[in-house]
Amino acid sequence: MTTFNLTETTASKISSTLTRLRHQMGAPAVGMVLTLVVVVDEAGQYDALRAATDAAREHPSRILIVINRDPAEPNRLDAEIRVGESAPGEVVLLRLYGELTEHGDSVIMPLLLTDTPVVAWWPGDCPEVPAKNPIGHLANRRITDARSAQDAVAAVASRDASYVPGDTDLAWTRLTPWRSLLAAAFDQPVGKIERGVVEASPGNPSAPLLAAWLCDRLEAPIEVADSGGPGLTGVRLLIEGGGEMTVSRGDARLATLSRPGHPDRRVALARRPTSELLAEELRRLDPDDIYAATIRRLAQTNEQADRRAKKGGRS
Repeated sequence: MTTFNLTETTASKISSTLTRLRHQMGAPAVGMVLTLVVVVDEAGQYDALRAATDAAREHPSRILIVINRDPAEPNRLDAEIRVGESAPGEVVLLRLYGELTEHGDSVIMPLLLTDTPVVAWWPGDCPEVPAKNPIGHLANRRITDARSAQDAVAAVASRDASYVPGDTDLAWTRLTPWRSLLAAAFDQPVGKIERGVVEASPGNPSAPLLAAWLCDRLEAPIEVADSGGPGLTGVRLLIEGGGEMTVSRGDARLATLSRPGHPDRRVALARRPTSELLAEELRRLDPDDIYAATIRRLAQTNEQADRRAKKGGRS
């Protein structure tokens, strides 16, 4: 791995340095399938870079880490370039000062790979409407993470208002194993579901998403209940005429699937690191229609609950 630092530089100098370093190593910039733009603060850049680099082993990428520093300082762009024959692509850390902090799009635009998709990821704070953000506007896919918000449940509940095809959230990605397991449980006739409960640690943003997805698929009311965690710990679905189908997980690694008339089954259901979540999202660059339907259902459920609460307060 070769590291090259540029201070008080420009995007054109960064681009020419990337080309020169690749040629010196005899490894021209081919084989990279996308540009991943990570917008993060200094405190979070290490973890974000590590996750992005691990994900790039499956999806070789040019990774642009955009770090906004002090906007009160004079305009300056510093860059740290990392390339290597064993590296899964290229990494450029961009530190923006002064007015450049408001114009990250103009900095990264010359550095985007030609004729390849652009994915923007906000591991921490994200714009209110990612698609209208200057960097988000350049991207084919926009990835946020409600779990990083101060009120994670409120953050994921607001996603429908800002949704544009191409948006997704890692709170949704964390549900893929749960959704796969629950969908497989219905491969054999179960019966109509009357109602259900999703159990999770307090404030877990994936729990209302899973409840909304189940509600949308089963056309049954699904509530969210607090548990001791960690993360999602269970789903209980009451079957019409009696009986209950449950998925319970207590150790964040293995879960037990119970269905009437079937023996209990132990299944792997481990919590996944951020790098695996990111790699999953990079596998599909088309709009996620199921996510869109789920956040729409979540918004409708919350609106109905608000109306009932207001009606009850007036009575």
